[in-house]
Amino acid sequence: MRLRTVLSDGGGSRAEIRLDGQWYATSAADVGALLRDPVSPSRPPESAHPAPPGRAGPVVLAPSKIVCCGHNYRAHIAELGHREPEFPTLFAKFADTLTAWDADIALPGPAEEVLLDWEAELAIVVGTTLRRADPETALAAVAGYTVANDFSVRTWQRRTPQWLQGKAFDATTPLGPELVTPDEADPRAGLRITCRVNGVEEQTGRTDDLVFDPATLLSYISAFTVLRPGDVVLTGTPGGVGIAADPPRYLRPGDVVETEIEGIGLLRNRITCSPTEIVPATRDGKESR
Repeated sequence: MRLRTVLSDGGGSRAEIRLDGQWYATSAADVGALLRDPVSPSRPPESAHPAPPGRAGPVVLAPSKIVCCGHNYRAHIAELGHREPEFPTLFAKFADTLTAWDADIALPGPAEEVLLDWEAELAIVVGTTLRRADPETALAAVAGYTVANDFSVRTWQRRTPQWLQGKAFDATTPLGPELVTPDEADPRAGLRITCRVNGVEEQTGRTDDLVFDPATLLSYISAFTVLRPGDVVLTGTPGGVGIAADPPRYLRPGDVVETEIEGIGLLRNRITCSPTEIVPATRDGKESR
């Protein structure tokens, strides 16, 4: 089964279910809301009509948590010259970071100063509440998988040892275009994941190269914080990021980034200039000019 979230011109949104080649609207505002409703039907009523066209939105609009794992593909760890971690390297994002599969990604500042990098990722969407779950229980709680790109502002990420500020810019994490249920896509089978910039393949890998697989990640995260339906876990990126190139390469306005996972879907995002420049604060708390 496949599900998606569609935005209407009036500012509303709805979750849709794809059955027999047609999309059908539900009464839920997004896929996350659909997952949180225990009585939501798994298919539309027989009298339902195919849904009218709408604009794409991120698969979920307001997850209570977005937890991300860094340094989780063996090839990516190797290109950075690091050792495989004993435990997952985790950081968080906010719901405001999410955007649609076909949305423009705006550079947060002057193009010559912003080092924006690509990171193709498999994303997990949680389907049932998890607390201190074992891996088997955690895997059974997966609602499905989707595609993400953790576009990273390296100029901000490298300011401190903490990654959050380079990973949490608004509208820089496309998530979609659809949620694919586990019966249609299994990361343990080694799904091919790629990222292309202007048609040139920069990243390629397979999901069986993960150090910590989806079941292990959900089990580990649920040991310290509850995961609820609609929450999102990003699983890391394969080798081939721009910062690891020699010399490093970064995105510029006009670049088109395509992120694809076999059997799940494709993101296509164009890089643009931000209409406003971010003004960082000085150490005394005053804005610098």
